[in-house]
Amino acid sequence: MLFNWGGDGGMNRRRALLAMGLAGALAALGTAGCSSESDSNSQGIPQHLRVGIIPNISPEKQQAQYEPFRKYLADRLHVDVELFVATDYAGVVAALVSEKVDVAYLGGLTYVQADEQTDVTPMVTEVDEETGTPKYLSAVAVKKDSPHQSVKDVVDAGGRFAFGDVSSTSGSLYPRVMLVGAGARCQPDDLASCPPLSRVVFTGGHDAAAQAVLNGSADAAGLELRILHRLERQGTVPTGALRVVQTHEVMGYPWVARADLSAQARTTLTEAFTSITDPSLLSLMRAKRYVPVTEADYASLRDEATKLGLLTAKGR
Repeated sequence: MLFNWGGDGGMNRRRALLAMGLAGALAALGTAGCSSESDSNSQGIPQHLRVGIIPNISPEKQQAQYEPFRKYLADRLHVDVELFVATDYAGVVAALVSEKVDVAYLGGLTYVQADEQTDVTPMVTEVDEETGTPKYLSAVAVKKDSPHQSVKDVVDAGGRFAFGDVSSTSGSLYPRVMLVGAGARCQPDDLASCPPLSRVVFTGGHDAAAQAVLNGSADAAGLELRILHRLERQGTVPTGALRVVQTHEVMGYPWVARADLSAQARTTLTEAFTSITDPSLLSLMRAKRYVPVTEADYASLRDEATKLGLLTAKGR
């Protein structure tokens, strides 16, 4: 399903999205807060560790995909691990803000949005299988037989554009960067206004954005390139049916911890990630290995998000 977030201003829509995400997070996780220090093990890890994951594909598929990782963490840390996949990106941010999860897997944009509202600390990101670096690629894709050969062609033709989730880094922020670079006048205070594009929609996920182009309801879409490749391998998108016209490098998804987890706990969690050597588990998580990251690694992303209306100025 496609959602067109038209109306009276992007800031109000973002507040509404956060409110809906918070309601969903609270309903899914109940009313109890995260574990106290007395409920933690000798390494400072909560005995019941709640792990939030953004749904960059459908939540049900995401939950199943990360089950081996949940088991790895539980065995490695000797604690119970609960996975929480929200229905949208805002739901995971809301769960962090309301202290309903201890650790979360976020996109870069989702991380800086969460950091505006609560104290979170980035720990690690994956070294991408395709690029061999801690960065991956955001892409703008069109149909194979589309006349458009560039993002500028899409803009100049007043095309219809599909984003993923409004808070997606590679499905919303960097496609918007590419559109603006090609001459679109995307409005920071109204995310659905990006003239001369004739229509802007937010589909909720990369898979749905790809389908919007395939079924002809959009002329182009912003999505994560490695997810497109995975959709092709799975047969969800016929190989070669979509053609990439531009890419942009993106700093990898950070795994973050609530800042009130102890330094010892964060060190233990970081070591749990950097110690993963099982090729099947790494492949499942789209990683060659994990490397530590800091807030500074996301500074340029924060600047772009603020400029394009996807983030308020830093300062809680």
